[in-house]
Amino acid sequence: MATKLNQKALDHARSLVKAGKVVRDTRDDWSEHAPSAEEENAFIKKHGFSEFSKWHLGLDPDESEGTKGRVSFPFGDFKKVHRCAVVSLESRAAQYHHDEIARAAKDLLEKIDADS
Repeated sequence: MATKLNQKALDHARSLVKAGKVVRDTRDDWSEHAPSAEEENAFIKKHGFSEFSKWHLGLDPDESEGTKGRVSFPFGDFKKVHRCAVVSLESRAAQYHHDEIARAAKDLLEKIDADS
C-alpha cells in the first residue's frame, strides 16, 4: 500500500501554524534544520513514537508500528513548523505521486505564507 496522509500530523501542523510556531526559512535550509537521528531518538525516548509521528505527514501502514520506517515527510524540528521542510516535502510527495500529501503540504504552505 502507498504512503498515505497522516491526518493527525496535518492537524498538528495546522495548529502550530495557527499559533505562529513557524520558522519562515528558505527551501534549501531543511538539510541544516532537520533534526538529526540522535535528536529524533531522544524525542522518541522522551515523548513516545505517537508524538514523533505527529511531525510527519506521511504514514506507511505496511511498515511496523513504532518504527521510523512507518513515517515520512517531516515538517518540523519538534518545536516549530519549518517552511523549508514543507516546501521540500511538497516537492518530494508530488515527485513520488503521493498526491494527497502534496496537496496537504501545498495548503499548509499557503497558510504559512498568508500569515507572514
